[in-house]
Amino acid sequence: MSRVAKRPITVPKGVDCVVDVGSISVKGPKGSLQAVVPSSVSVKLENGVITLAPTGESSAMAGTMRALIANMVEGVTVGYQRKLELVGVGYRATMAGKDLNLTLGFSHPVLFKAPAGVTLEAPTQTEVLIKGADKQQVGQAAAKIRAFRSPEPYKGKGVRYAGEKITLKEAKKA
Repeated sequence: MSRVAKRPITVPKGVDCVVDVGSISVKGPKGSLQAVVPSSVSVKLENGVITLAPTGESSAMAGTMRALIANMVEGVTVGYQRKLELVGVGYRATMAGKDLNLTLGFSHPVLFKAPAGVTLEAPTQTEVLIKGADKQQVGQAAAKIRAFRSPEPYKGKGVRYAGEKITLKEAKKA
């Protein structure tokens, strides 16, 4: 069995976990999440501790499911957030209701609709905060926004993750 799957998950107070055959649901102050558990993994909830074990010879999914369930528990208690920075002259972000209006140097503004379970914020014109309980949804929304204008390698303009280092290329020599 993998080393990851051997570690138990402690469920904090205020979080309700329901383990059914083939699924698990976690409910907390930040929302509720569900996941499908494959038949090759058994999940047990005893005294506020979740333990996983492979049911057959293959333990390939046990570590993966342990990580997914741990992310669900952390998401409904603390939540996840990604921060994006807009770098470039005239690049800015504003909120239009729950949607994000981006000006990225195109001839038209880009309107990004917030997916269900994800909240968007623009604290300044050059910063975007993406928050939610589901780690995968938060990361996917951040990747979609970044894909509108990913950082280019010559000037570094574009939408980048906070703290991301862009390696600039040297300009063409005459």
